[in-house]
Amino acid sequence: MPSRPAVPAVLAAAAVALTGCVAGAGPPGGDGPAAVAVTPAAPAGGAATAPEGTPAPPPAPPPAAPAPPMAADPAALPAPATARTLTPPPAWAAPAAPPAPAPAEGTSSTPKPPAPPPDRPSEPSPPPGDARTRPARLAIPEIGVEDLRVVPYEGTTDDRPGTRIQDKGLAASPYGERGGVGPGEVGNYLVTAHRLSAGGPLRDLPSLEAGDRVLVTAGGTVYEYRITGTRTTSFRSERSLAEQRAAVPGRPGQEPTQPMITLSTCATPEDDAAGNHWRDGLGNPEHRIDKIGVLVSSRPASAAPSTS
Repeated sequence: MPSRPAVPAVLAAAAVALTGCVAGAGPPGGDGPAAVAVTPAAPAGGAATAPEGTPAPPPAPPPAAPAPPMAADPAALPAPATARTLTPPPAWAAPAAPPAPAPAEGTSSTPKPPAPPPDRPSEPSPPPGDARTRPARLAIPEIGVEDLRVVPYEGTTDDRPGTRIQDKGLAASPYGERGGVGPGEVGNYLVTAHRLSAGGPLRDLPSLEAGDRVLVTAGGTVYEYRITGTRTTSFRSERSLAEQRAAVPGRPGQEPTQPMITLSTCATPEDDAAGNHWRDGLGNPEHRIDKIGVLVSSRPASAAPSTS
C-alpha cells in the first residue's frame, strides 16, 4: 500500500506557494508590497500547529543601535568644552556712563588755564617800609630852618623831577641806582633845596660850620647829624658829580660804614661874582655848595629835643 505524504509537509508547501504569490502583488497606487504574516511551519515530527484563525504574534522590536567603540585609553579622549559662566551685575549697580566724546582733531582734551590779565605799565616802586620813600622834616637851628619838608623821589641830585620839587619851596631827596639812602641809614642821605628862588629855604647854608646840628625827623624818629666838612660840586664834571652822589661823600666806590648826610644848594652868587654865568637846561649854575655831616644820635620824635 502506497505511503501518503505527511499532512504537515503538504501544508508547509502550500504556505510557501501562497506567500510567493501574495508578495508580488500590492494595492494599486500603494507605497510598496503589503506585508503578509507567515506562520512558520511546525517542525517535523508531529508538532502541534496553531489552529486556523489565530492572529499572528506582533513583530519583534528592531535591534538596538550598537554602542560606539571605546577608546583604548580614556585619557586620550579630548576634554569636553567648559561653558563660561558670566556673573550678572548686581541689581543695585548704577548704569555705566556713556564714553566721553573724543576731542576734535587738532584740539587738546586738557583744559587750558585762563589767560593772564595784560600787564599794566607802572612805575617801579621800592619795597614797603623802605626808609628812602619816607617823607621827612628838616631842621637846622643854626641858620633858622625849622620845619622844611623833604620829599623823596627816584632819581639823581638836581635832575628834572628834583628841580620841580625844589621849585615849590621844598627840599628834594633822590634815591635809586645813583641816588642816596633814607634818613638814618648807612650811606649818603642827599637833600637839595634852592638858595635864592622859591623862598630860598637854604640861602644861609654856606654859613654852616663843623659841629652844627642838622635834625631830620622821619617815621617817628629824630636823627641828629653833625656837620663835618664842606665840598663844592661842578655840574660840568662827571667826576665831581660822582663824588657828590657817592655812598661815602667825595669817595666813589668806597663802602660806607656809617650814616651820613649831604645838604646841597646852588652857588649862583659865587659863580656870578667870578664871571661864570653858565646854566644847565633847568637854569642851575655850574657849582653847588655841599655841607657834609655824620649821624651822632637818634631818638623817638616824642622825646625832648637835644640842646647841645
